[in-house]
Amino acid sequence: MTDGTAKTELLGLPQGELERYFADLGEKPFRARQLMQWIYQRGVRDFDEMTDLSKALREKLKQTASIASPDIISRHDSSDGTVKWLFESGFGQAVETVFIPESTRGTLCISSQVGCALDCAFCATGAQGFNRNLSAAEIISQVCHAVAELPRRPNGEPAVSNVVFMGMGEPLANYRAVVPVLELLISDWAFGLSRRRVTVSTSGIVPNMDKLGDECNVSLAVSLHAPNDPLRDRIVPINKMHPIDELLDACWRYAGKHSNRFITFEYVMLKGVNDSRDHADELFRLLDGNPAKLNLIPFNPFPGTEFECSSAETIRRFQGRLRDRGLVVTTRKTRGDDIDAACGQLAGKVSDRVKVKLREKGVATA
Repeated sequence: MTDGTAKTELLGLPQGELERYFADLGEKPFRARQLMQWIYQRGVRDFDEMTDLSKALREKLKQTASIASPDIISRHDSSDGTVKWLFESGFGQAVETVFIPESTRGTLCISSQVGCALDCAFCATGAQGFNRNLSAAEIISQVCHAVAELPRRPNGEPAVSNVVFMGMGEPLANYRAVVPVLELLISDWAFGLSRRRVTVSTSGIVPNMDKLGDECNVSLAVSLHAPNDPLRDRIVPINKMHPIDELLDACWRYAGKHSNRFITFEYVMLKGVNDSRDHADELFRLLDGNPAKLNLIPFNPFPGTEFECSSAETIRRFQGRLRDRGLVVTTRKTRGDDIDAACGQLAGKVSDRVKVKLREKGVATA
C-alpha cells in the first residue's frame, strides 16, 4: 500500500471475518462468499481474474489485501502413489504434507506447527523439537496447493476428499489457527467437505477437546498408544498433565455432543513395549461399551529411535483378541515409507526454539 500499512491476508480468514473485511470496504457481505469460491474452489489468487467482482473492488483488493502462496521446497512421489511436499515456513524451517490416494478416497495429512512440543517418544516430529505455530493461512495453503496440483478423480471431483490434522504438530496446541481452517474445510463456499471427512488428531489437550466439541463438529482421533498411565507417561508425556481417565472422560463428552459420533483411538505398535496380551486386555477394559474405534499403527522407524515395530504376527494377534471381544479394530496400512511419509516419520526442518535459547545462554544441549 502506498501509505505503508500492511495488507490484510485473506487466505485462512473464516467467512465471518471476510464479511467484516468487506463491510469495512463499504461492500456487501455476499462479496465474502464470492471471494471464497475464487480462492478455494477455483484456485485463483490474482484479483484481476475474479471477473464477477467490479473493477473498482478489484483495485481496492489489490491495494489493501493479499492472498498468500506457499513456497514449495520439494515434492516426493512414492512407489505406492503417496505424495509428500516440503513447504518453506521461514528462517530455514519447513513442514511436511502428505497425500495418500485410495480407490474410494484421497486423504491429505496436514501440519499445524513447525515441529511439536509434546515430545512423544516414538514420533520423528517430536524428536525435532518445536519452533512455532503455523498461521491459518499457512495451514490452509497446504490444502489449496494439493487440490490445485493433484489431478482430479475420474468423476471430476478433487483428488482430496478427506483432510486429517495428523502431520507435524499438535493441532489443539494451535487452537486459534486450526479452528478457522476447520470452518473453511467444511464450508460450502470453500472446500465443502463432510464433517466426517475432516479429522483432528490430538495427544490429549483436554480443555481444547471440550472447546472443539462446543465450537466445531468434526471427527476426532486421539493418540492413546498405551492402556495405563505409567506406560503412557513414558511414551506420551502429556499424560502426566491429562491422565487416561481424564482423557477418556473428555472423549466421551465429545462423542456425546454429536449424534452417532465415534472417537478413533490411535495405537502405535511398539515391540515389547505395549503389544502384549495383557496390554490388549487392559485396552479392552478402557474402551468396551463406549463409542470407540481402534486404529493400530505399525511403528515406522526413524534415525535415533529406541523402538522397533511389533511383528506382523503380534499385531494380528493383538487385533484379533480385541476384535473377537467386540471392539471395532483396524490396522493401518503403511504408506509412503520409501519417501519417509509414513505415520510418525514426518520431521520437516525444525530448529528447536528452546534449544536455541539454551545454547545462546551457554547451556549444553543434546
